[in-house]
Amino acid sequence: MIASFFFVLASGYIWSIIGVLFITVMVYNEVVQIACLGAQEQSIRWFKTMSWYFLITTEYFLYGESIIYYFNEIIMVDSFLIPFATHHRFISFMLYVIGFVFFVVNLRKGQYRVQMSQFGWTHMALFLIVVQSHFIVDNILEGLIWFVLPVALVVCNDVFAYLCGFFFGRTPLIQLSPKKTVEGFVGALFCTLALGFGASTFLKQFDYMICPVQDLGASAWSDISCDPKNPVFRSVPWVLPDAIQYAIKYLTHHDIRQIWIAPIQLHAIVMACFASLIAPFGGFFASAVKRAFKIKDFGTIIPGHGGWTDRMDCQFLMGFFSYMYYHSFIKKYYMTVGSVLTLVINNMTNKEKVELLERLQLYLINQNILESSQTPPTLLEKVQQYFGS
Repeated sequence: MIASFFFVLASGYIWSIIGVLFITVMVYNEVVQIACLGAQEQSIRWFKTMSWYFLITTEYFLYGESIIYYFNEIIMVDSFLIPFATHHRFISFMLYVIGFVFFVVNLRKGQYRVQMSQFGWTHMALFLIVVQSHFIVDNILEGLIWFVLPVALVVCNDVFAYLCGFFFGRTPLIQLSPKKTVEGFVGALFCTLALGFGASTFLKQFDYMICPVQDLGASAWSDISCDPKNPVFRSVPWVLPDAIQYAIKYLTHHDIRQIWIAPIQLHAIVMACFASLIAPFGGFFASAVKRAFKIKDFGTIIPGHGGWTDRMDCQFLMGFFSYMYYHSFIKKYYMTVGSVLTLVINNMTNKEKVELLERLQLYLINQNILESSQTPPTLLEKVQQYFGS
């Protein structure tokens, strides 16, 4: 499984996104299957069909939002795609309304309670699985490090919670998971903190990890380079407190007054705390679901682990947190060429677009960025001729 994960990462951004989408569909299928058993016993028609329809509709809405946001300079300059991008939310809403009407039409006397329960179950699965996994895809588009680091932290926490619990565990942690111990919980916290600091130090060295996605077809073997405007990856000097300076000098006989740390390393520690203290509650919630339906595992696809849901129960919550944390404390917002072009295309008349081109050309000449001899007059003439200026 670990080898497959690294192979998918190296294969490229698009395959990482497809991998997340595949896992999302498999987890959703396992969760819906639990409710399908009851639906079959009650002879409820179209339940499984409707659950898949709502999945496709939700994925269309969420992935469409991401494509429009991250690749607007491509989408908003294509005359065929502009209507779909402009009315994307309305189209998504109407698709959902069609499914909702179909559900209401198929309500049957004597089965209202069960059908409403299945409808609620489907929407819970959509929110807790599909919506949260969508934010993981957005993390990939911002840079693979925001996908790899949270995943690694959760895996590390799971492994060391088991190891520390196996060797030192004595005190039960929570009734939902009898095998979880306080000792394992605390030991995993310290191990995850160490891994978070070390992994962020290692990953920030590679452009393939830190560069936002520009070409979905690029892979680890592509020539990827960028000059990240975000200072989170640049190491800066941190002056040590006097007490720590004295302790280091006393123990090592070296006078160290400052150390170089990149902000990403400190952010990784915060993420490690969440992966250790909060993300496990996603697993506890999954355990509660299994106990409620009296099943041992969500599936049998992974020998020794159960189903996809048993393995990914903490990852969705962690990915959602990483997205919110990144956009709240790390991401820097800049005006891009794509956003300017989108503004021009959507809000200017043809005459205003030509006027903008003329003024931009004049501005570049006045700023000594472009010499008058280098200006392409034929381009302006062709544009003016095309618009009938």
